[in-house]
Amino acid sequence: MSEITGYHAHVYFDADTQDLAQHICEEAARLFPVQMGRMHARPVGPHPRWSCQLGFAADAFDQVIPWLMFNRQGLTIFTHAETGDHLADHRDHALWMGELLDLDLSIFDKA
Repeated sequence: MSEITGYHAHVYFDADTQDLAQHICEEAARLFPVQMGRMHARPVGPHPRWSCQLGFAADAFDQVIPWLMFNRQGLTIFTHAETGDHLADHRDHALWMGELLDLDLSIFDKA
């Protein structure tokens, strides 16, 4: 098994839910040792919707994930491990809260 060095939770939103997503992300960063990324008002990387990344250490998982489960207010959240294998992390080492979406994993293809 690969070593998990941390996690990324991607909170998905659209124009109608952007304020809600920002509030949830800011609250998570206030309550926990979470690094809040930018609010991307367009799809970025493999993500099919607008999103904000929450980065946190492996030892914060048991605090952050339950909080997100109960406070996501209907937003979809994609969470993946950070092991250094980006394809496997996004494809095989992931959790979904809400709607399951198709990621564009082709960006991880090896040349």
